[in-house]
Amino acid sequence: MALFLSLLLILLFPSTNADWPPSPGYWPSSKFRPMSFHKGFKNLWGPSHQSVNHNALTIWLDKTSGSGFKSVRPFRSGYFSASIKVQPGYTAGVITAFYLSNNEAHPGFHDEVDIEFLGTTFGKPYTLQTNVYVRGSGDGKIIGREMKFHLWFDPTQDFHHYAILWTPKEIIFLVDDVPIRRYPRKSAATFPLRPMWVYGSIWDASSWATEDGKYKADYKYQPFVAKYTNFKASGCSAYAPAWCHPVSASLFRSGGLTRQQRRAMRWVQRYHMVYNYCRDPKRNHVLTPECRS
Repeated sequence: MALFLSLLLILLFPSTNADWPPSPGYWPSSKFRPMSFHKGFKNLWGPSHQSVNHNALTIWLDKTSGSGFKSVRPFRSGYFSASIKVQPGYTAGVITAFYLSNNEAHPGFHDEVDIEFLGTTFGKPYTLQTNVYVRGSGDGKIIGREMKFHLWFDPTQDFHHYAILWTPKEIIFLVDDVPIRRYPRKSAATFPLRPMWVYGSIWDASSWATEDGKYKADYKYQPFVAKYTNFKASGCSAYAPAWCHPVSASLFRSGGLTRQQRRAMRWVQRYHMVYNYCRDPKRNHVLTPECRS
C-alpha cells in the first residue's frame, strides 16, 4: 500500500526541477568521427600559449597573450564540436570560446555563431553564452542574439561535449548531445548563410564578460587555461559539390528535432536559461525581427 501511494504521489506531483535533463533519445555526436587537432585545425594566434598532446589541445591566457585556433577549411553547413574543460576559481573577464565565423573573409560585415564560457568569480557558476551575429551585426553597433545558461554540471570538473549544428534551415546548440537552443531561419536577413570557419580561443574580455564588466581579469590568478579534445567537424565544406546534403542533429534527415529532443531542450530552457534576448525589455526588437515571428 505504501509503495502504491508513493507511485501515485510521483504521478500526481512530478518533480519540477530534476538534477539532470531528460534523455534526448538521440546522440548526434556518435554519428561523427573525431579528428586530430593538426588534421582539422591550425594555430591562429598566440602560438607560444598553445600546446597539443595526444590530440588534446591546451590554450592559455596570461598578461602577455591569449591564444586561438582555426579550421583549415571553411564550411557552408555541418556539425562542429569539441569536448572542453575550463579553469576553476577566479576567471572573471576571461572568455573561452568555440565558434563559427567568417570575420577574416568579411571584415566589418561578418557572420558568427558562438559558444562562449563567460568567466566568473569565486563561488559563482560559469555562464555559457550562445550567440548569433548576421552580416555585420557583430561589428560596430553590435546586435547580439544571446541566450545564456547556467549548466546543470560544473564545467571545470571534467570534459563535456559542446556542439553547433548549422544548416541552411537552422542552428542548434547542444551540450552533451542535449539541445539547449534552436535558432531557425526565418529570413535571409536574420540567418548566416555564407561559408564560415571553425574557431576556438581564450582571451581577455574584461570590458563586458563578467556581470557586464563589473569584474575584470585578475592576472594574479594566471595562467587561465582551457583544454579541448575530441574535435569533430563534419558537413559540407565551402568547396563541396552542390549536391552535398546538410547533416542533421536528429533522426530526421531533413533536420529539426524529435519530440524527445524538444522535451529535453524545454527542460534546459526552463531550469537553466538565465537570459534570452527576445525577452529583454531593454532591447530594441525592431533590430531583431525574428523575436516577433
